Parts: sequence; structure tokens; C-alpha cells
Amino acid sequence: MKTRKRKPLHPGIILEEHYLKPLNLNLQKLADHLGIARNTLFRIRTGRMSITPGIALALARAFDTTPQLWLNLQQKYDLWVEENEKIHVEVMPLYRGGLFIPFEENLYKFHKRLRGP
Repeated sequence: MKTRKRKPLHPGIILEEHYLKPLNLNLQKLADHLGIARNTLFRIRTGRMSITPGIALALARAFDTTPQLWLNLQQKYDLWVEENEKIHVEVMPLYRGGLFIPFEENLYKFHKRLRGP
């Protein structure tokens, strides 16, 4: 998978820069219009909360976009953060090139790798 070097913008920043500022909207008025709490919108805008499917639907209706736009922005952001900012346990493949790799063979390779050459 091709990895992006630069962190994608959180959808809250897109909301702020492309919709709130140009349209001179304040959070309370938009929150009331969308039927969500102002605090929820504030947390999205500051990148501390994710866009949910329900919020994506509301934003899409309000700004003549699609829910997929908002959910795709969130998914790209979340995946980049997960791949680049979090520590993961190494997972050995179980299936490669159309073939199943037995657990025992994986364990042998894993332990061999831990011990070194």
C-alpha cells in the first residue's frame, strides 16, 4: 500500500477552512441547523472527534456534498494516524500468494527472527 508522508487534514479542518470561514458561519448556528450539540461540532472542528455517518449525512445536506466525502476524509485521516503514530504488534501472514501458511511455520520463522541469524 502506498503510504502518504504528510498527515492528511482532519475533516474538522476542512469544515473550518472551506465552509465555516468562507460562509461566515458560527458554530452555534451551524450546530442548531444540523441538530447536533455545539460541543460536538467544536470537538470535530478541533480534531478531537470523528465524523460519524449521521454527522456526515447532516453536513452533506447542509453543504451540498456527499456523506462519502466526509466519511472518506475521516477514514483517510484515521488510517494514516493508525499506520504512522501508533505502535502495532507484528502480525505474520497466514495467506500469501494463494497459499495458506500454517501457524507452526509462522511461529518458527518469528522465533528465528527474534533470535537472529
